[in-house]
Amino acid sequence: MTHPAYRVLREVSPAASVLLQDNPSHMTLEGTNTWVLRAPGSPGCVVVDPGHAHDEHLTELDRLAGQVPVELVVLTHHHPDHAEAAPSLADRVGAPVRAFDPDLCRGGDPLTHDDVVRAAGLDLRVLHTPGHTADSVTLRFDHGNRAHALTGDTVLGRGTTILSDLGDYLESLRALRTLPPGTLGLPGHGPELPDLTATVREYSEHREQRLDQVRQALRRLGPRATAREVVREVYADVDPALWGAAEASVRAQLDYLHRATGR
Repeated sequence: MTHPAYRVLREVSPAASVLLQDNPSHMTLEGTNTWVLRAPGSPGCVVVDPGHAHDEHLTELDRLAGQVPVELVVLTHHHPDHAEAAPSLADRVGAPVRAFDPDLCRGGDPLTHDDVVRAAGLDLRVLHTPGHTADSVTLRFDHGNRAHALTGDTVLGRGTTILSDLGDYLESLRALRTLPPGTLGLPGHGPELPDLTATVREYSEHREQRLDQVRQALRRLGPRATAREVVREVYADVDPALWGAAEASVRAQLDYLHRATGR
């Protein structure tokens, strides 16, 4: 599936379009997906994850707001590549900001699990899906007989995400597996996912495989092996430029295994 060009608002479904920010990196893939949600005929829209506070991207969002007023800005989590531009955008368009973390909110209440946010003609149900970060949320809505889910960095359009807490993350994957088959996944990075629940199953299997690899590495290296030592063993076939990110995930896996064994 072809990913959109920069500075082009591309329709993914009648209720969801994406504006790709020109901030590519190892961490952001092609860049941050800023999602624009709006039921057909609604006078306003919701902007999800306005990204880094880069003037060029904000200019594109200003142009969008000139055509369709922004009713609300929503954040899937606190990382700067998703949330940094939110205060500036909110000031420019006069819209509140809502997020799970109260410190990120401006003129709106914090999001809570199972909250329903009604805006732009849509009912957005909030699912607290920690694991990538403690404040990560997924936003689920139905339109045109199809479920949609904005996953932030919990599930990416390609590759896997960095973890802060593996136990939380596995619970979040279990929750996402209960979404209807064929749910359209709208991730924070990478292309949209035509069947989010199938991707979540693949993620779950991948995490179990990685855990087995970490267990095997600990048997070879000893139970006191550091995260970096495990990365060298388990991620030997991965570009070393990504080892820093892998180390964060391995640290979460080690914490998970140590809690499970009581060591």
